[in-house]
Amino acid sequence: MMGISLSGLTRRRDYALERLEPGHGGDLAALHSEDFTRPWSPEEFSALLEDSHVFGFAVREVGGRRKEPLGFVLARLAAGEAEILTVAVARAHRRHGLGWKLMDAVLRQLHAERAEALFLEVDETNAAALALYRRLGFHQVGKRAGYYESGAGAHRTAALVMRRDLR
Repeated sequence: MMGISLSGLTRRRDYALERLEPGHGGDLAALHSEDFTRPWSPEEFSALLEDSHVFGFAVREVGGRRKEPLGFVLARLAAGEAEILTVAVARAHRRHGLGWKLMDAVLRQLHAERAEALFLEVDETNAAALALYRRLGFHQVGKRAGYYESGAGAHRTAALVMRRDLR
């Protein structure tokens, strides 16, 4: 009888959400640098997190070897309207539902705060993010041509402005 190796199978991972604090700036900047042409510095993240209108969540693997966050989302709420400032998930941990978990945490917070609407901007070429946002009930309300710059700087793509009503 031929044996079957189970070493190639992935185990089910458990993830935990935590509120972001100003001291998380370094971890957020490192993760942010994976995908953004002009990543934000630890000081920029810390300054945002010190603002009383800004909040966010990080997701970490429970019992995992990696101690830094696998993903995070940062949002701002003022006068009943909110916006996603930035969201990032480590490349190696995409397609595990982490973006959904992060956005769900923001939506729950905004419902608790009785916010009326949530806005975000997304690169028109980011198919995975667009699919997620549409599943979460966002719809396009605007477009900013040439908003995002590629790493080489020669190519620019549009930012789609999306909205989800919360009431």
